[in-house]
Amino acid sequence: MSEPLIGIDELGNTVVIELKRDKTPRETLAQLIEYASFIDNLDYEQLNGIFQDYSGEEVGLEEYHQQYYEDGANQSVSWNKNSKLVIVAQDISKEIKQTSLYLRKKGIDVYCVEFKYFVNNSNIKMISSDFVVGDEEFIRQNVKSETQLPKTTQDKFIETLNENGKFVFNRLFDFANKENLLLRWGSKGFSLNLPFDNGFVGLCFGYPPTSVFKQSIYTGFEEITKKVNNPEKVIFDFIAELKKQKNFEKARTNLKWIIIKKSETEINNFIETIKILVEKIRIEGLRK
Repeated sequence: MSEPLIGIDELGNTVVIELKRDKTPRETLAQLIEYASFIDNLDYEQLNGIFQDYSGEEVGLEEYHQQYYEDGANQSVSWNKNSKLVIVAQDISKEIKQTSLYLRKKGIDVYCVEFKYFVNNSNIKMISSDFVVGDEEFIRQNVKSETQLPKTTQDKFIETLNENGKFVFNRLFDFANKENLLLRWGSKGFSLNLPFDNGFVGLCFGYPPTSVFKQSIYTGFEEITKKVNNPEKVIFDFIAELKKQKNFEKARTNLKWIIIKKSETEINNFIETIKILVEKIRIEGLRK
């Protein structure tokens, strides 16, 4: 029995999705409710851990969520305050529909979606879907069955960049190699890290145009806060240096640089700022 998928909607509520290839057996709803009862007890830190394990990214769930739902950024987010239960199958049985309708009447947010897979006359594979129980305005999202997304590589990452991004990131990669900094790759982007004998600290994150973060560099304040001694002073000085550069803007709890032009001055200034940050972290050291 495969485990259901878990997602997060625009308001921070969890969405638990049970996928069935053919007709739904009688125990489908019971399995979904059992898993949902487990998800219901998760706090933000636990959800964030699940997200990072799956995505392979070290950026936090809150930051990713804000960027993904950029149009709804002004809405209040309450993590896992409510849950939606979704059954997706080619054929949802009469018993499952009836029980789902009963649960909805009792206040349980249950949805049933039937899908049809076919190949059209142009040999294009297509999927159509129809809500047979639940709100027709429920957000339809693509779902994946992998337990972890495959990680990208430096070569694949560079292929996705435009000329401005290639100029900036290649300079950053050369700097990282020269200074023996560590690049850790996720499904879309990377983190630039300062290695220690007993661990490492994330300094910043890089993303391609295909990411929800767009072609950008993000700071890593959360990493510094969690791992470095005297983090407030280190972050304060880091922010002060970045504010001298006009290319960084606020991104919730971090700062971001959306790379839209080829600028040798901007990348040189950023590299010098990272050098200063590295020196300060080495002086302070990692938390025990």
